[in-house]
Amino acid sequence: MAGDQNLHHVSKIGIIGAGISGIAAAKQLSGHSPVVFEATDSIGGVWKHCTYTSTKLQTPRCDFEFTDYPWPQRDNSSFPSHIEILEYLHNYASHFDVLKYVKLNSKVVEMRYIGDENESYFDQLETEPREYGRLLRGRPVWEVAVQTNQSPTLQWYAFECLVMCLGKYGDIPKMPNFPPNKGREIFQGKVLHSLDYSKLDEAAAHRLLKGKKVVVIGYKKSAIDLAMEAAEANQDPDGQPCTMVIRTLHWTVPSYWIWGLPFFLFYSTRFSQFLHEKPNQSFLRTLLCFLLSPMRKAISKFIESYLVWKLPLVKYGLKPDHPFEEDYASCQMAILPENFFAEADNGRILFKRSSKWWFWSGGIELEDNTKLEADVVALATGFDGNKKLKALLPQPFCRLIQHSTGNLPLYRGTIHPLIPNMAFVGYVESVSNLHTSELRSKWLAQLVDEQFKLPTIEKMLEKTKKEMQVMKRSTRFYKRNCISTFSINHSDELCEDMGWKSLRKNTWFSEAFGPYTCQDYQY
Repeated sequence: MAGDQNLHHVSKIGIIGAGISGIAAAKQLSGHSPVVFEATDSIGGVWKHCTYTSTKLQTPRCDFEFTDYPWPQRDNSSFPSHIEILEYLHNYASHFDVLKYVKLNSKVVEMRYIGDENESYFDQLETEPREYGRLLRGRPVWEVAVQTNQSPTLQWYAFECLVMCLGKYGDIPKMPNFPPNKGREIFQGKVLHSLDYSKLDEAAAHRLLKGKKVVVIGYKKSAIDLAMEAAEANQDPDGQPCTMVIRTLHWTVPSYWIWGLPFFLFYSTRFSQFLHEKPNQSFLRTLLCFLLSPMRKAISKFIESYLVWKLPLVKYGLKPDHPFEEDYASCQMAILPENFFAEADNGRILFKRSSKWWFWSGGIELEDNTKLEADVVALATGFDGNKKLKALLPQPFCRLIQHSTGNLPLYRGTIHPLIPNMAFVGYVESVSNLHTSELRSKWLAQLVDEQFKLPTIEKMLEKTKKEMQVMKRSTRFYKRNCISTFSINHSDELCEDMGWKSLRKNTWFSEAFGPYTCQDYQY
């Protein structure tokens, strides 16, 4: 334990990370003057440090805004760029005077739990209900070591409660493993992860790709955007094609209209989500879900039929074998760049399917022994957000980060029942992560102020278990920890805890068939 004389007791609440979730949490907890530690020189999180020149939001701006700070020109149907999103976040933080709580270039490198040694959150659960306890106990229970401006000297801070907003993306790339003598060390070209690519400025990225044979590993949003930038850098007659190597196909959509109908009708209304299973539903609701499953499957087929008609998925072998609803249920639906398939038609983007691959001196080799020549191999293979948390949390809490399902078990998407005096914001995904982060931050602020009480640890664990079981039954990609098919129910539960009305619309018709957005949760 750090000596008392070296500890900074500057606030009851510490927040780690100043991305969207960290800023949302800081604003809602501003009554406690929190300290926000941000490892980099700017707020914004992945929108600042993990974006490309072409990166845009995946939803219209009116679906990605704080309830008390609407976008200027919010009815503009175009998707804002990452620069516009950063400007919006900075303006929000400045408007509500949140920036005064943020310590930039302050990286949390170590944490210690200093609660009573006889406190146990792991024993007696089977013999008696245990209470989680108050988030603010009147004394510090966590100490954090902070490295400022890469100084070798660490500063220690003590807090009653910590809010983890490090995010699932960025910082720690997920890297593939290779057989002996088939790794990147034998490749004579350049290998980089999408995280490394995102740190390049526009000119450097253009130089890297122009006139180069580029292979992109992956087929999610970052991979698609990177392939598109490679194609745009090779428009000259002597330009080289970019090859995407795809292990798992996912459904992509050109816009939020399906056969002339707005997309929200299929998944973002109470009626549409009534067709999907939710946690803790009654026997009658379970029976109705079973009886209505043909309608749910028909909706997925309806959307798939449009995508196959609208996009050349069959032509390029890009039609997934799994239903569309599984990608939606795992928050993996990607909006395509406008000219993506036009570049494929012009031969600037090529596609190869392979579940395994490895390097050779001149490029990569696929499992069917096809050799692809490459100058640059870009790994759009994702990130390991859980590893980031495990590396920071002390024993025994770091062992609790990952459930057997691979997900982080969080009650109301915020509280780990077995980790005391700590909250997590931004780790359970939805279609609009800003909306869910803000609503959970409001819920957290009321919990901190003891406006309501949590259930017993046992009941919270049972609740998180049921949520993960629903995810597992909804999609084979359940490890994404996504609530998109029961997001309205999730918001209802948060509202009911806070004493708000869960039915937020003015008429029964809009309640049943209108889309739920951020603005429905103003209070």
